Amino acid sequence: MAKKGLSERQKNILAYIQEYVAEFGRPPTIREIGSAVNISSTSVVNYNLTKLKERGLLERDAEVSRGLRLTDKVVETTGQAREAIGKVAEKVSTAVTNMFRVPLVGNIVAGSPIEVGNGDFSVYDEEDAIELSSSMIPGRHEDLFALRVSGDSMIDAMVNDGDIVIMRQENDARNGDMVAVWLSDDTTTLKYFFREGNKIRLQPANPTMEPIYVDREEVQVQGKVMMVLRQTA
Repeated sequence: MAKKGLSERQKNILAYIQEYVAEFGRPPTIREIGSAVNISSTSVVNYNLTKLKERGLLERDAEVSRGLRLTDKVVETTGQAREAIGKVAEKVSTAVTNMFRVPLVGNIVAGSPIEVGNGDFSVYDEEDAIELSSSMIPGRHEDLFALRVSGDSMIDAMVNDGDIVIMRQENDARNGDMVAVWLSDDTTTLKYFFREGNKIRLQPANPTMEPIYVDREEVQVQGKVMMVLRQTA
């Protein structure tokens, strides 16, 4: 029985990888592929990459973030549908140009506050950055920054240890916002924010942990969570 042809989704993925490598000299990440071909689930991207690997069109190194390599067989396969893939590649090229970089500036603890000194998150090199599509966060991008999460106090909010949160710089917050805050005792933490009288309640999203209550003047909001990037093994 002849093998079923590539799905449109798989053709789109191949086209995107080809265009990305041609422009940047390196393979795209799983998230970049998903964003470009309109797949929100990384597991669906991984499924299709596995199918492409099974067809001999792709080689993968699961231990490396950009561990993708197209095989020589791709030229033969995609050549049969060059016109269709060319149209996809044009759309993909537009998606790539709409990518922007968010600086990864340090760690934030989703747990007990951690001492950092003066609320300074800057422990990463300037070159560290997260690449996102403009469609993922509409609006201004110049005041965004990223933090890597340590701890599990926000697990019920789907924020796990090792995840990355994309923050927008903010000095204030509304009740219920998930924020990064600096406390007057030189500690930082990631929590839900609530005003209660003359106190601020910093609420974890973990039923095994207690909220933190502090005076209003002892809290400095540094950023509001805009999105969470799940880190998968």
